[in-house]
Amino acid sequence: MTDLAQLELDLINAIGSAETAAAVEDLRVAALGKSGSISGLLKGMGAMSPDERREKGPMINGLRDRVQSALAARKGELEAAELDARLKAEHVDLTLPPRPRRQGSVHPTMQVMDEMIAIFADMGFAVAEGPDVEDDFHNFTALNFPPKHPAREMHDTFFLKPDPETGERKVLRTHTSPVQVRTMQTQKPPIRIIAPGRTFRKDSDATHTPMFHQVEGLVIDKGIHMGHLKWTLETFVARFFEVDGVDARFRPHHFPFTEPSAEMDIRCDRSGGELKLNTGDSWMEILGCGMVHPNVLRNCGIDPDEYQGFAFGMGVDRLAMLKYGIPDLRPMFDADTRWLAHYGFSAFAAPNPASGLS
Repeated sequence: MTDLAQLELDLINAIGSAETAAAVEDLRVAALGKSGSISGLLKGMGAMSPDERREKGPMINGLRDRVQSALAARKGELEAAELDARLKAEHVDLTLPPRPRRQGSVHPTMQVMDEMIAIFADMGFAVAEGPDVEDDFHNFTALNFPPKHPAREMHDTFFLKPDPETGERKVLRTHTSPVQVRTMQTQKPPIRIIAPGRTFRKDSDATHTPMFHQVEGLVIDKGIHMGHLKWTLETFVARFFEVDGVDARFRPHHFPFTEPSAEMDIRCDRSGGELKLNTGDSWMEILGCGMVHPNVLRNCGIDPDEYQGFAFGMGVDRLAMLKYGIPDLRPMFDADTRWLAHYGFSAFAAPNPASGLS
């Protein structure tokens, strides 16, 4: 029989001298593996007599248990030491500022939306929101769209699959006007809100994308007229582009939900690849507007003989292009960090009327 005391002493000394977890694993295999020294002793117990097994069995099993405990303890010590070394070598000071290449920035669309909200909030408008997925009533019917109106057709609108029980087709909202409808249904005049948010239409080119952002406004009160609308929009545009005033004109137009309707143009000069306002002979359409149609008021439970109002809508992404010289709308949705590093804004420069917008 192998001298068990000497074998145990040799193994314990070797385990204590092991410097890595890998070395401890090698000793485990050498002692307790399939062909290990202690495993050989355990296998040899089958050839012993009953008296020898009663005498040697507890000694061999005790040796195995003590060696296993020594291996586990040493492995734990080495792994803890390796972890401490890694933690010291990979220490990160969380109080340090991030590396410049990893600094985040605000997307131009979000920057411009914050600028617009700041301007309208200063003019007394509240912010209202609504769902991106709408039903036919809120997206079309309540807004005075005739049943066969082209805007209802598949080439303009993203329709969802019909409901299996009712057959109703939900739509991805084509404008934020449903927010105006929901506001008029739940609030009594006077109403003064803007509705910023995402909208969806089947359109894609340098100035259009299938998903884009709009800000629409609504004012409902007694005695509201086109003069109030004109002053509101001219004031907004002047403050947005940070000029003293704006040279604007209102052209007759048609929208189902307003009567009369108009498009607002601003005088500009685009020579030299730069947008200059209030100069030149060019006019640029910037938004649509009009007095809220009496049918829309009736559909929302408001008496048009007592209350009147105006509404307007404009594209946030397009205004960002105009103000900050972005030539193409599509890269704004490409998730390219290089583009965002060039056109992005500091998260610490929140727009407000006191310190400036941009």
